[in-house]
Amino acid sequence: MSRHIQVTFDAHDPGALSSFWRDALGYVHPAPPGVELPEGADPLAAWDEFLERVGVPEEERDARSAIEDPDGQGPRLFFQRVPEGKVAKNRVHLDVRAAPGLEGDERMAALEVECERLVALGATRVHRTDPEPPMEHGFIVMTDPEGNEFCLD
Repeated sequence: MSRHIQVTFDAHDPGALSSFWRDALGYVHPAPPGVELPEGADPLAAWDEFLERVGVPEEERDARSAIEDPDGQGPRLFFQRVPEGKVAKNRVHLDVRAAPGLEGDERMAALEVECERLVALGATRVHRTDPEPPMEHGFIVMTDPEGNEFCLD
């Protein structure tokens, strides 16, 4: 039997980092437990109200955040505040599949468009690896706003 996974990020600012990844992946912030959000409601505001209502001190309200795939296919991403900063390269990273089924120049053009969109959201472009068939299809290495490496693949 397979298991569902959650990917956890240590973060300086869980709310901001989860919002970056929400926009990057098309995910959503879930509603707080037992809260039914009306159409168009801000889930982060609902979380602030929920945490205040249950007595979480204001300085702890941004200690955690999560996002989920609205289609229920991808893993849940969880963000937890940690005191230390990032000091080394990730041992695990996300590959954002931005050009599935595309090859060559068409693939790289699609990756470049997605790279520009993510830079506008706060990501940083690190480097591009061009296709070298048959083994390399090409990708772009990036970092999120807190320096976590990921690839556009």
